[in-house]
Amino acid sequence: MNGLTIRTVFFVSDGTGITAETLGHSLLAQFPDTRFHQVRMPFVDNVSKARDCARQILEVARNTGQRPIVFSSLVNPETVAALREAHGSALFLDLFERFIGPLESELGQHSTHTVGRFHGVAESNDYKKRIEAINFAMTHDDGVSSAADLIKADVILVGVSRSGKTPTSLYLAMQFGVKAANYPLIPEDFERNKLPGELHGYRGKLFGLTIAPERLAQIRQERRPNSHYASIENCRYEIEAAQKLMRRENIRWLDSTAKSIEEISATIMQTVRIETDF
Repeated sequence: MNGLTIRTVFFVSDGTGITAETLGHSLLAQFPDTRFHQVRMPFVDNVSKARDCARQILEVARNTGQRPIVFSSLVNPETVAALREAHGSALFLDLFERFIGPLESELGQHSTHTVGRFHGVAESNDYKKRIEAINFAMTHDDGVSSAADLIKADVILVGVSRSGKTPTSLYLAMQFGVKAANYPLIPEDFERNKLPGELHGYRGKLFGLTIAPERLAQIRQERRPNSHYASIENCRYEIEAAQKLMRRENIRWLDSTAKSIEEISATIMQTVRIETDF
């Protein structure tokens, strides 16, 4: 396949496997000349399941003639040992082994090595904070906010319709527990060249999103095809007017066209100086 090599990657976890996959994907993305066939093995929470994983890893090694790559976030030493029965036939990257030791040394205490410990975190205030933030984002979408509501917002996103405000608000809520409201900038705002009145007291919380007119027109065509709303001329007008307004009001903003939601959210967190606790 165009010279690409193919390697099998196992993501093994005693839970959902999200931790192992997230780190694994970040690392594997650095090797674009290799194609990775992924095998997900979540909820490996006993020795029997771990041995079954080891058997599958050995089978892939025999069938392909190449060592599979194994990202493991198993915690229990017995299940780890059972999985390692395939050690000689695979490259094992044990996330807990690499990080728990240094953390134990730094913190001066031993890890509990408890399976599913993250669920205890999920029941904590952090989890509740994220749920509250998600509800806040959904309730305060598209300008549906009173002045009293905006006091509670950590950030208020502004920009033209379909510039990425809603998905960014939800990502900030789910990932960081950030309460994000969002306001669309509309033709009436451009005619006045002023922000909606209810936003004037919250300039420190404002962050703007813009987007290339061509991309905006494409998105809007999917929603309202062949409309003035989706025309390239109108999109160019709205984008230019929104950027002019944001410059006039000294609002920090970025172009979302070529950026992922993760990049946009990280920039917002840094720019607005939003801090969160685990």
